[in-house]
Amino acid sequence: MDLNTFWFLGIAFLFLGYFVLEGFDFGVGMLLPFLGGKSEEENDKLRTAQVGTIGPLWDGNEVWLVTAGAAIFAAFPEWYATMFSGFFFVLVLILVGLIVRGVCLEWRSKGKTVAWRKRCDAGTAFGSYLPAFLWGLAMTNLVVGMPLDEQGRINSFADGFLGLFNPLGIVGALAFVLVFMLHGALFVAFKAEEPLRGRVRTLALRYLAAPAAIAAAVFVVWIHIVAGHGWTLWAVAAAIAALALALWAAIAGRDGAAFFATAASIAAVSVLLFGSLFPFVVPSTSEFAGWDIYTAASSAYTLKVMSWAGIIVLPAVIIAQAWSYWSFRKRVAV
Repeated sequence: MDLNTFWFLGIAFLFLGYFVLEGFDFGVGMLLPFLGGKSEEENDKLRTAQVGTIGPLWDGNEVWLVTAGAAIFAAFPEWYATMFSGFFFVLVLILVGLIVRGVCLEWRSKGKTVAWRKRCDAGTAFGSYLPAFLWGLAMTNLVVGMPLDEQGRINSFADGFLGLFNPLGIVGALAFVLVFMLHGALFVAFKAEEPLRGRVRTLALRYLAAPAAIAAAVFVVWIHIVAGHGWTLWAVAAAIAALALALWAAIAGRDGAAFFATAASIAAVSVLLFGSLFPFVVPSTSEFAGWDIYTAASSAYTLKVMSWAGIIVLPAVIIAQAWSYWSFRKRVAV
């Protein structure tokens, strides 16, 4: 394995970790408007406990995205330049959503009234739906290909930003939203005590399971047909099987198994997406061949220096985050 392949796999791993970990963060935020209690005070207590399940974890989960962006910038500058110019508006909107979400999560406990916390929860929900939807839209269009000119620079999509909303892109965006919502619901069931645990389990099984399963199955099969390779069919099968296992475990009341199964399904989808990209980092839908892991890469010396830094730093980051999860492993009470 050469360093170009090593860093492509490393970036794929960072995005896999981001989607798995930030996925349940997004899901928890998206579910905040759907908790029904007998009174506004009870709703407030349920939402407070729900936010508490990710309170010590959400900001650490975002480190995976920051690291992935830095790795793309350093290892594949042409990938970084082309993708960030082609999806500039999308990435700005994602950043806006993450900022609103972060501010609302941090400031939720600063207010003394139910109305204040309710407004913060609305901001958290907005900042969870928007990035989840746009990540699905962007990743789908990236894998399918971008219109590049003769120099490999981005040409606008035929209809600009709206050109991203093609049928496959919309299916991908909806699949990301629904699967993240299910992932978040199963995480809350895994981390919270009654009555919140029972409420989110009912919400997951009654309203989320079927739409998420259908959207995910359609998306992975479609993306494999359009852009996949022969071996990525195994990733398709793994994603569908893991999601089916998650639903079975949720019905059986095995919260931990259900949550880890949706995590495995999201991981399999990430493998499918980056496996369909390889060896390209920005496929082209025009006459230009597209940027691959060699034409888009930094110098060999840069990749070598980065490899040593990554080998030293990344394990330390993973160990620190694992310790954080272990420290806050107990269930959250309402």
